[in-house]
Amino acid sequence: MPDSERPRDSGPRFYGRRHGRPLRQAGKTLIDALLPRIAIAQPGEGARIDPAILFPNPVAEVWLEVGFGGGEHLAAQAAAHRDIGLIGCEVFVNGIAALLGHVSRESLDNIRVFPEDARLLFPALPDACLARVFVLFPDPWPKKRHIDRRFIGPENLAELARLMIDGAELRVATDEPVYKEWALEQMAAAQDFTMATKDPTARPEDWPQTRYEAKAIREGRAPIYVSYIRKKRG
Repeated sequence: MPDSERPRDSGPRFYGRRHGRPLRQAGKTLIDALLPRIAIAQPGEGARIDPAILFPNPVAEVWLEVGFGGGEHLAAQAAAHRDIGLIGCEVFVNGIAALLGHVSRESLDNIRVFPEDARLLFPALPDACLARVFVLFPDPWPKKRHIDRRFIGPENLAELARLMIDGAELRVATDEPVYKEWALEQMAAAQDFTMATKDPTARPEDWPQTRYEAKAIREGRAPIYVSYIRKKRG
């Protein structure tokens, strides 16, 4: 569907582009054949979705990744935690095709894809339904005039706090200097979260690397990896 025909919400856009280089035939086939089987349809106004029943087998928890890029991290988490249901949100078609390649090759039946802006899914999800959320290397929007496009901010953090269970973990990573400072400031001001990371320069062993992270390191940019815990309600 052309971007001009897609439903638009009233808020700022948190992503740059939907399309990159033309997909190869294998990618087109995955988009046409596999994506419809594991995609979450954009919910209508007032719709409600129980994320736990989106998967073919019972899941112990549901995790969500906002903007999964090429899908390396999401696929690795799904392969390492077969009892966890993972929802990946991504608008970049080439990245979706890359994730679908992982799903197909590794027979990952515990992944579901929302091929749209994550915020369009949030209102349909119930309170306290997510046990872990990943926001890894989001579009940094470093210019001051684009501040409202940065995903880590008061409105989105309030919505994530609603969706996350008590004790749930929010993982944030970035290599962009401006976004580092911004994200740390925004998270410090978020009363529903407490920081759980002692050394933000060290990537935890259970935190699979993404292609964007690898590229940043090759180009001399040092990422930070920060975990926050959703405080107990009340």
